Amino acid sequence: MIEPMISEMEAAFCKGVFDKVTVFRFHLEQDTVTIAVGPDGYRVVRGATPEPVDCECSTSAAMFTKIWYDAYRPGLMDFLGGAIRCDNPLLLPGFLKAFGR
Repeated sequence: MIEPMISEMEAAFCKGVFDKVTVFRFHLEQDTVTIAVGPDGYRVVRGATPEPVDCECSTSAAMFTKIWYDAYRPGLMDFLGGAIRCDNPLLLPGFLKAFGR
């Protein structure tokens, strides 16, 4: 599930969305990916890294696919209902914008 998304990131990356490196960690069922997004580039590491994260998010692969490919924008009930667990949801729109979503 993560591989197609990672392969699309380079062509879609938009510079300047973040003014400092911001680290995201996504737990998508059995897969974990850490993505550090900076002003001029990004770095993807499969799995968890020891570095502190700015935003940690857990959801199903189906929900992430809906967000990434179908332009679905989660609402409050997605978070309150547990479909998405995230410690800093206000950073998520910036993540999507950084990759043209």
